[in-house]
Amino acid sequence: MQIDEAFSTRYSVRNYLVKEVDQTLIEEIIGAARLAPSAVNFQPFQFYVISDKALREQLNACYPRKWFETAPLVIIAVALHDSSWKRASDGKDHADIDVAIAVDHLMLKAAELGLGTCWVCNFDAKRCHEMLSLPVQHEPVALIPVGYPAGGDVPEKKRKNLDQLVVWR
Repeated sequence: MQIDEAFSTRYSVRNYLVKEVDQTLIEEIIGAARLAPSAVNFQPFQFYVISDKALREQLNACYPRKWFETAPLVIIAVALHDSSWKRASDGKDHADIDVAIAVDHLMLKAAELGLGTCWVCNFDAKRCHEMLSLPVQHEPVALIPVGYPAGGDVPEKKRKNLDQLVVWR
C-alpha cells in the first residue's frame, strides 16, 4: 500500500471479526510507532498491549461501548511525562504530541497490514491509570482497539478544504 492510499482508506473501525491478531503483526505496528519522530528524540511513550480476557473486561469498564468489546486486543498509548522534552521558553510538555505522532504511525501501519483501528480518547483515564498501576507521571492518552474489520461500508472522508486550513502570508 502506498502512503497516499493509507491516508485515504484508513478509517475508524468500530466492528471487528472474532479473529486473533498474530503477535508478529502487533510487533510490526508498534515497530512503526517506534520510528516516529519525537521532540529531542526522547520517545516519551509506552504501549500496553491488552489481550488477556480479564484485563480486557477491566478495560471495557473504562470505555463501555459494545463495539469496543469486539476488538480482539487494545493497545493503550501512554505518555511518559517524566521523560518528555519541555520547551524552555514556556515549559510546554511535548509528551502528548509525541504520543500522537507515534499512534498515527501505528494506525497507518495497521491499515497497511489489513488491520482496523480506532483512536479512542473519550475514556475514563483515571480508571485506566489505576488498572495499569501506572506511576503518577505516566498518562494513558489513547486506547487503540486493533483487529480485522468485520466489513461494511468504508465511510466517506469528510475533511475541510485546504483554503479552510491554510493561511498564506
